[in-house]
Amino acid sequence: MNRILRSNEALVAITIVFLCLFIGLRNPVFFTVGNLFDLLRSSIVMGIFAMGVLIVIISGGIDVSFTAIAVFALYATTKLLLAFSPEAPIIVAFVIAALIGLGLGLINAFFIARFKLPTLIVTLGTLSMFHGFLLFAIGNQTIRRDVPPALTSFARSTLLTVPQTRGVANLHPGILITIGVVIFVWLLLSYTMLGRSIYALGGSREAAERAGFNIARIQYFIYGFVGLISGIAGMTFGSLARQANPQDMVGTELSVIAAVVLGGAQLTGGRGTVIGTLLGVILVVIANNSLILIGVPSVWQRVVIGIIILVGTGAPAIQAKRAGNAAFGLAE
Repeated sequence: MNRILRSNEALVAITIVFLCLFIGLRNPVFFTVGNLFDLLRSSIVMGIFAMGVLIVIISGGIDVSFTAIAVFALYATTKLLLAFSPEAPIIVAFVIAALIGLGLGLINAFFIARFKLPTLIVTLGTLSMFHGFLLFAIGNQTIRRDVPPALTSFARSTLLTVPQTRGVANLHPGILITIGVVIFVWLLLSYTMLGRSIYALGGSREAAERAGFNIARIQYFIYGFVGLISGIAGMTFGSLARQANPQDMVGTELSVIAAVVLGGAQLTGGRGTVIGTLLGVILVVIANNSLILIGVPSVWQRVVIGIIILVGTGAPAIQAKRAGNAAFGLAE
């Protein structure tokens, strides 16, 4: 029981509970169904991104290009649909965006697996490359009025409607996409040899190679998969916003990475869980969207979020250091 309470997931869960109680007691609107549905809507895209980032961090890498891939896939797909098939159903848009994202992700994988370059350097470079190419070769004007009708229909669709004192609360079906990605990643990491190889790669590349794992193939899968779900996340974001803006999303990478690290994933690789990552996403989304309910100005919200991140990542590190010192003392 003591170990469970000291686990990173438990610490984040306790933090979420106290934050919810604090905000809810200051403003009861927080506990309404409408606010819950708004928080779930805000977590849709971040949740998809976080699953890709989790896999990368477990493998010992860092990817900061996923938002550029997402906005590239969104904007390019919207332009293609408007040019060739404006009346195409929404599933076609998601398939095209996923394939574009997959292609861009494989570019990352090529440089990382073939030339064994540092993942942070590669993805920093492709972040600028993808976004720059998008702005100067595909377009830099926001598409707002002329978006394909399928995007507008998807934005207006509802999965669940709950009556409230004032109006109704609608839950968007986009949450099903996040749930599907979460289940897939959980099954991958928990029950497949590929998932074990990703953990092994993050624990020790040399040991993984000696164990017979094909490191290049693993890396092609990791960054290809991140690109694919980034394309899906980009199209989801554009559908919810009913626009394709080439400036959207880029710059939010650190919030997603912070959510994954808050959930217990180690930047050195080899450790991380889907449950912990979901808790990290919930914590960041609540901090981003609900602090205004208790009168925290938007200017100060980043300060509060930064403090939460420092405390959330620092406390487990201190606990691990103390545990290591205690073990060393016992060994002595």
